Amino acid sequence: MAFQKIKNVKIAGISACVPENIVDNASSKIIGDANEIQKFIDATGIAKRHTVGNSKICTSDLCFQAAEKLIEDLQWSKQDIDCLIFVTQTPDYILPATSCILQHRLGLTTDCFAIDISLGCSGWVYGLATISQLVSSGNFKKGLLLVGDTVTVTKSELDKSTFPLFGDAGTATALEFNENAPELFFQTSTDGSGYQSIIIEDGGFRNFFTKESLEVKEREEGVFRNNLQSYLNGADVFIFGITKAPKSINSLIEKFNIDREEVDYLIMHQANKLMNDKIRKKVNIDTEKVPYSFDEYGNTSSASIPLTIVSRLNEKVSNSSNKFIACGFGVGLSWGSVYFETDTIICPKVITYNSNN
Repeated sequence: MAFQKIKNVKIAGISACVPENIVDNASSKIIGDANEIQKFIDATGIAKRHTVGNSKICTSDLCFQAAEKLIEDLQWSKQDIDCLIFVTQTPDYILPATSCILQHRLGLTTDCFAIDISLGCSGWVYGLATISQLVSSGNFKKGLLLVGDTVTVTKSELDKSTFPLFGDAGTATALEFNENAPELFFQTSTDGSGYQSIIIEDGGFRNFFTKESLEVKEREEGVFRNNLQSYLNGADVFIFGITKAPKSINSLIEKFNIDREEVDYLIMHQANKLMNDKIRKKVNIDTEKVPYSFDEYGNTSSASIPLTIVSRLNEKVSNSSNKFIACGFGVGLSWGSVYFETDTIICPKVITYNSNN
């Protein structure tokens, strides 16, 4: 297993931004009748979702507003931000890298190190590991980790197996070099043999876009999509999640001798209630220490961990010290866990996207 111990990095703040458009699964037309809808909500825990709908809002727009708010509240000078990492699977363009666009849009200096990472549900953990390594040496004093997805634009509205599950969000996490900061501990893993379990088949350089890519076909009962819309093998991903996530969390605890009882919160990728409940039981963490946000926001892919912290714990982290374990798992297949501590960080309430900004 791949483990990392990173020193000298302080998490200074976390913010999140979501679209104003809200979809209520209670009125869904594809899940089924009222009884089937209630069963779906009970099993997944996903009642409502914020989505970009038919707007032109991109992930970078949501992350931009989250970053602007966080920089303002931190009272950081943009001249002092040395690096920016943007983690998403819904970038603005195939090229250039969206991180370059965000560097300019945020008004950061041209000396800023900027890079994209293409990851989904494990993206915040991997992004945090990457930017922490950059900051830990002291060569970069301040950094921004921007993580999010407008994943609903990749789903077919006629696919009952995926469309009711997902929401959109963008987040910003601010990090700074600090020799007195508690250490961060990471465990990360990858299994590309399962890459077809969650995939958009056409539109890249392996399978170019053709007119056939737009043909909507019935894949199974209640599932209609084209090859530019994402496929998810629910059974395979469920088994993957309830197997790999608890193993990652438990191995992190064992490797770094973390006292399970002293962990204040376990923040998991917000897949769905059934999956997350099973993972929580396998790692033996009390229910009250495992907040969920999918009831209000759905599965927001890479944004789900920081969005859960901001939406459910912003007052706690703004006013006290806390110890966290976070675990992300999904598309790739890719998964990882991190232990980190916060001490009265800047954490504004969830921002609703303002198209005038």
